[in-house]
Amino acid sequence: MLDGAARIEKLAEEVAKSGDGAIAMTDHGNVFGAFDFYKTMKKAGVKPIIGIEAYVAPESRFEKKRVKWAEGGEDDVSSGGAYTHMTLLAENNVGLSNLFRLSSLASLEGFYYKPRMDRELLSTYSQGLIATTGCPGGEIQTRIRMGAYNEARAAAATYRDIFGADNYFVEIMDHGIDIEKRVREDLLKLAKELGLPLLATNDLHYTYANDAKHHAALLCVQTGSTLADPKRFKLDSEEFYLKDAATMRRIFKDLEDACDNTLLIAERCNTTLRENENLLPKFPVPSGETEDSWLVKESERGLQERFPQGISDNYRERLHYELGVMTKMGFAGYFLVVADLVAQAKREGIRVGPGRGSAAGSLVSYCLGITALDPIKHGLLFERFLNPERISMPDIDLDFDERRRGEMIRYATNKYGDDRVAQIITYGTIKSKQAIKDATRVLGYPYALGEKLTKALPPAIMGKDISLNGVFDKENERFAEAQEFRNLYESEPDAKTIVDMARGLEGLKRQWGVHAAGVILSREPLLDVIPIHRRDADGAIITQFDMGACEATGLLKMDFLGLRNLSVLDDCIANIKSNQGITITLEELPLHDKKTFELLSKGETLGVFQLDSAPIRTSSIYGARFI
Repeated sequence: MLDGAARIEKLAEEVAKSGDGAIAMTDHGNVFGAFDFYKTMKKAGVKPIIGIEAYVAPESRFEKKRVKWAEGGEDDVSSGGAYTHMTLLAENNVGLSNLFRLSSLASLEGFYYKPRMDRELLSTYSQGLIATTGCPGGEIQTRIRMGAYNEARAAAATYRDIFGADNYFVEIMDHGIDIEKRVREDLLKLAKELGLPLLATNDLHYTYANDAKHHAALLCVQTGSTLADPKRFKLDSEEFYLKDAATMRRIFKDLEDACDNTLLIAERCNTTLRENENLLPKFPVPSGETEDSWLVKESERGLQERFPQGISDNYRERLHYELGVMTKMGFAGYFLVVADLVAQAKREGIRVGPGRGSAAGSLVSYCLGITALDPIKHGLLFERFLNPERISMPDIDLDFDERRRGEMIRYATNKYGDDRVAQIITYGTIKSKQAIKDATRVLGYPYALGEKLTKALPPAIMGKDISLNGVFDKENERFAEAQEFRNLYESEPDAKTIVDMARGLEGLKRQWGVHAAGVILSREPLLDVIPIHRRDADGAIITQFDMGACEATGLLKMDFLGLRNLSVLDDCIANIKSNQGITITLEELPLHDKKTFELLSKGETLGVFQLDSAPIRTSSIYGARFI
C-alpha cells in the first residue's frame, strides 16, 4: 500500500506483449492483491504466480520485541530488529492454501509492526511452496552484510531443509544499488557450497521506466515527506520497472542458470483460485430434517401465522413455487440464516427494518418474517428477486438499530463460529482531487495552489469526480466542463507540473478500510478458504480479499446495516409510551394515512429514510403528487 505503483491492467498488457508468459506477484506481508492479479493476468493470457514477500520474525513470532544480531544500524535486522524478508511462491494449490494460511497466521499471531511468520510456521506449512533468500532485507543477506558468513550459511541450510533442496533458491538481484553488490559474491559462494539453485529476479514497483518519479512521489505520500527532503525514504535506483527476458539475460549474462531457473519456476507453478463454490454456512436443523425440508416447514408455518383466518389457493401456489425455485438453486440455507437473524433481533428487542429492495417480492421472506410486506397484496414480483433463468446469489439487506448492530454481528459470530465470520476489507484509491493535493505537497508547492486546481475541476455528480485523464479526454462526456482546469494547466508551469505528477498517482491504492455493513459467513473455517488478517486497533478479523472476490469464491456476504432512522423510530415509540401512555406497533399503522401523504406532497421529508434527498423534496414541492 502506497508502494506498489504498477497498474495491474497495464502490467498484464505489457507482460503479454513481451511474450514472456508469466509473472509473479509478491505483496509485502499480505496477499491483498492476489485475486485481482490472478484474474487480470489470466484474462490477458499470462500465467499468474501468486506469492508473498514475507516478513520473518528474527526469533519466535510470539516474541514482540526488537532483536539485534550485531550492533544495530542499517545492516542489522530490518525495522530496528523487527523482521527480515523472504520470498514465497505457491507451486500448486496445496501451496496456495498454505500461502494464504501463512499470511493469515502472520497477522493473527505474529503481528509486530508488520505481520510476521517464523521458522515454526514455515516448517508447518512448507508443502507446495517455493522459497528464496529474498531481497536485500532477507536473513541470509543481512547476516552476510554483518560479516557473519557462517551464520548466513547455517540459516540457508536450515531453510533448505524446511522447504527441500529443489524448493529453496538463492535469489540474485541487480538494480545497480550498493546493498545488492555487497552480498553478491557471498551469495554465489553460499549457493555453490550448499548446492542451492540460483534465481535471477527483478523487483518491480512500477511498470514503465518513466514511472520512477511517480513511485518516488508515492513513497513520499506514504511517509509524509517531500521530494526535496534528503532524508526521505526512497529506492536508490530507478531500475524497479518491468524488464523483458532479453533485458534480464543481458543483465545476468554471467549467470545463465539463474535466468533459466526463472523459466523452471514458471513451468512448475500452476495454481487455481477457488471460485463459485457453495460455501454458504450450514444452518442447524432438527434431527431428521434437511435445510430444504426445514425451509418448507418453516415457510408453511409462517404462512399459517400470517393468515390464521384461512389461506387462499393463490398464496399456497405462490409459496410452493418460490420454495421450488429456492431449493433448486440451493439457497434454502441462506433464507434460514437470514430468518434466524431477524428473529434474533426481534427476540432481543432490536428494531429491525421491514425489508426493502427486491426481497419484498418474496412470499417466503414474508412468511419467515424477513420482510413485513405482503407481496401478493401489493403486486410485487418474485422474479425481480430470484429468477430461475438467471442463477445469482440472493441479496437481502438487514437493517438494524445502529446502536445495536454490533450485537447482531456477535450473535452471528457465536452461532456460526468465530473462525467462519469476518468483516470485509475495502480498498481506497487516490481520486483526482486527492491526487492533486498529494502532488502539490510532495513537490513542495503551497497548499493554496493545490486548492486552486481542485476548485477548477468540474463539480462532482452523485459524489463522483471527473478523473484527471477524463479532463484531457475529448471523448469524455464532461470534457467541456473542464475548460477552466485545462486553461490553468496550459498557462501556469507550476500547475502543469503538479497535474502531471497527480496523473501518475491517481487511481493507485491509498489505504485499506472495512466495509461499512458487509460481513462474510462461511461453511468452512475461513483460514481454509481465503486469507484473513486482524485489525491491530481492535482485534477485528477482516478478509484480505474484497467483497467481489469473497462472493466470487462462494462465500456468503450479508449486509448488517445500522440505520439511525430505526434508532429514531425506537426512541419515538418509547417517548410516546412514556409521555402519553400509548403503545404503538409500527407494523400495525395504516398505510393510507392522509396527513402522512400531505407531508410527503409538501416535501417535508427530512429524516425519512430514502425520501429525504434534495431531488425528492424538490419534486414534491414543485408539483409531484402522492396518491
